[in-house]
Amino acid sequence: MKKNTTLVMACFLAGTSLSFTPLLSAAPKSAPLASLNDAGNTLEKKYAAQLSALQAEFVKILPKVDAQQNAAFQKTHDDVKAAEAEAKAAAADMGKIQGAKGLVDHAKGKWIGGAEKGIAAANAALKKATTDAERAAAQKDLAHWQANKADGEKELVIRQAGLDKAKLDEPKLTKANEAAKAKLAQAKAAELSASKSMMGKVETFLANDKLDSKLVVAAVLAQATPRGLAEYAQQGSEQAALVDKLLADQALMSAMLEAGGAKFGQYGKAMEIFTAIRKVMNQPADASLQRLALAVSLEHAKPIEQGNAADQKNAPATVDPVKRYSHYEKAFLAGELDPAFKTFTTWEYRMVVDCDAPDEILAWGREMLRNYRPDHIYNPDYGWRYSSTIRTEVPYGSQNVVNDLPSSQQYQNIIMNGGVCGRRAFFGRFILQSFGIPTWGVTQKAHAALSHWTPKGWVINLGAGFEHSWWDKDEAPRSGNDFLLESQARAHGKDFVRVQRAQWISVLLGEEAYNERKGVTGGFWSGMAHDQSVALASTSVALGPLGQELAEANESKEKQRGNQAKLSDEDRKVVIGKDGSITIPAVANSKATGSSSAMKSFAGGFQLHCTGGYKAEYEFTAPRAGKYSLSARVVTTQTGQKILGAANQPTAPSEITVPYTLGKWELTKPIELTLISGKNTLHFALADGSRGVSIKDLILTPVK
Repeated sequence: MKKNTTLVMACFLAGTSLSFTPLLSAAPKSAPLASLNDAGNTLEKKYAAQLSALQAEFVKILPKVDAQQNAAFQKTHDDVKAAEAEAKAAAADMGKIQGAKGLVDHAKGKWIGGAEKGIAAANAALKKATTDAERAAAQKDLAHWQANKADGEKELVIRQAGLDKAKLDEPKLTKANEAAKAKLAQAKAAELSASKSMMGKVETFLANDKLDSKLVVAAVLAQATPRGLAEYAQQGSEQAALVDKLLADQALMSAMLEAGGAKFGQYGKAMEIFTAIRKVMNQPADASLQRLALAVSLEHAKPIEQGNAADQKNAPATVDPVKRYSHYEKAFLAGELDPAFKTFTTWEYRMVVDCDAPDEILAWGREMLRNYRPDHIYNPDYGWRYSSTIRTEVPYGSQNVVNDLPSSQQYQNIIMNGGVCGRRAFFGRFILQSFGIPTWGVTQKAHAALSHWTPKGWVINLGAGFEHSWWDKDEAPRSGNDFLLESQARAHGKDFVRVQRAQWISVLLGEEAYNERKGVTGGFWSGMAHDQSVALASTSVALGPLGQELAEANESKEKQRGNQAKLSDEDRKVVIGKDGSITIPAVANSKATGSSSAMKSFAGGFQLHCTGGYKAEYEFTAPRAGKYSLSARVVTTQTGQKILGAANQPTAPSEITVPYTLGKWELTKPIELTLISGKNTLHFALADGSRGVSIKDLILTPVK
């Protein structure tokens, strides 16, 4: 399909001179109808007559199917539906055991484990206390955490009892679950067999492209509705001309339909956006950018509300689609996006360009991650590329959400203050889309989940599998299974057009659409489209969910370890400037303890990422004795970090104020140290309790 789409787009673009989405969107949801003027009434009649004529023509030529065989075919759908409900119920019963185990683990880790950390910190503070006030505060903290631990231990007893009781039913539930799975597999096999039998009667028809010139017009008219097109076209001669231009261009309509159709059936608006984008394209012949332009036009046909910072009262209320295209075009041509970006279909691009973040925040997301955690960008595992920043930087918990800054945009606040469920998933989708990776909205019970594209197929982060997912915030409610099925069927390229022709016929005939989420089997042709998708996807391997245990935690059970880059002597070389300044690479440490990772830097060379508790020594030679100011070149995405530095004598370190850099490189405010001529040792530490800091180098400048 990708090659076909590129071809038809190229044909359209060569001839034009005008200055997450379902398989094919159903009719738009009910909305207040705009009143039609005289011109609108005339246009509606014109489009309705055109549609009616095409419907009559196709009714005559569509293959005739035996009613009795069709009834048997429909029964296999009903059998599958019933078996799916039974399997879902059985799986839910099994899930109660896992849920009970999760409650036990949560009590052990979050409650008791968290309290034990608090007790340890309070005891440490008590030992360091030098005043009555400090001792009183530490004692208060200690009592608080001891009480929390006691409460946690009581709750653990209750939860363990619940788990023990649930486990008594495990053998019976396991047997029922396996039986339900077998019944579902049998029902699906019967459905597929019946589908293949029925398909023999329509296969030749759906494989033939000779009627596409009429079919795509009919499908666009049916999906847009004559009324919807008239509402748009009556606005003026320019709008009416755009609709006429669209309905006369099979190549463009085919490309639109293949990509899922215009959002909410707004084909007139999609055509308007596409025409406007064409005027600003820097490389209109680039096939990738052609698909991108069409994706923006289709997805933004219904305006997308823009998420602005609270104090930006005059910011645009919706995302500007032309600027959204230009943003991604510029980033693509500059090499800022993922290497896979150029390979995506129009359908996949739609799930890149629908982010609610302003364009400048998408750019910030790329800059922030390049500066702060480049290892997430270099990650060869597409399952966690970019999105792993949720695991390391977005803390679980809502206690700090009250600290969100009105001057910062939502995604900047999320990485700063963390959150639960939606906030974490939203940030994951945002950072993936910042780098041009398609994402699809995922809703799950008790999970902060997101799904995204990988070269091996779509995968879910931070939640259960697609079978436990749904999304109800679009044109029509949709199950995760159905979305995954479409993605797998679309991977079969040109064969997928048979699925789409069946869907277009279904829309043309006004059939009820298949919808697993709503439990609707749909009309005959809609069922044909679904069953063909099942047949195409039958050889696909679904990827398991990643990080399900991380939905309510920052780290997996096995604590993450930084991937230490291999460093050469040149990478660790200390540089003495002509002015006597000393620049020490942050990775040139020795005797380092605590959590830290050396990583390749987009600023050149290497950089170090560390978290609270990191301590290290840096040995260097000073050209002369005297006083020096020490600054560190750092990146932060949170507040509250504290760096301690000392030269030669580590017993009395000075505190270095760490700025909140919002993902940009900045120098810390300097502190003054005294060096001796020759060999010196810089003692450097990131205080316990500090969040992550990325450091490029340490700079010592002679004080004059």
